[in-house]
Amino acid sequence: MTWIKICGITNIEDALNAASLGADALGFILAPSLRRVNPTTVRGMVRSLPASLLKIGVFLNQVLSEVREIAEYCHLDGLQFHGEESPEYCQKFSQRVIKTIRIKGLESLKDMDRFRNVWILLDTYNPLKGGGTGIQFPWEVASKAKEERDFILAGGLNPSNVGEAIKKVRPVGVDVCSGVEATSGKKDLSRMIDFVKEVRKADENTG
Repeated sequence: MTWIKICGITNIEDALNAASLGADALGFILAPSLRRVNPTTVRGMVRSLPASLLKIGVFLNQVLSEVREIAEYCHLDGLQFHGEESPEYCQKFSQRVIKTIRIKGLESLKDMDRFRNVWILLDTYNPLKGGGTGIQFPWEVASKAKEERDFILAGGLNPSNVGEAIKKVRPVGVDVCSGVEATSGKKDLSRMIDFVKEVRKADENTG
């Protein structure tokens, strides 16, 4: 089954709803963002969530010691890096690491070769944002990436297009943020329900 991460979680209601729908992971943004949450809030949410659910902190060009301190304090299972972090930097953590490759075009895929021992997430490049653009990049690029390795697909996914994305690209996982929101930082329960439903329907049809 396709792995599902719902990112940009800012409150316990959304966190518990996402968990109840069968999400595999939740993302908490601990870097500059409209959806940024402080470590104390994340720590409280993590304590109330099922142990089986991956709790992932999202970071951007932050000092290694700061990330380690936040990860330990919040009891995070995974760390997602959206900046210019090096392969060496990504190897210095005990938690599961996801490195985002921001896609401009096919030339961006060469960056995947530098990060062989971590999970890869493909997102849309935006010079003004480190992530969470809400914009889709050409899936032809993702299909080309699939020839080399598995990855998590992000970038403008929502309930209306995630099924097609899974059918065309066959990612190992999908990551959604603004595509299931009512307003910035607040999830829409019906959109989350529809998103998970469309992923599972696509799994059945492409299995």
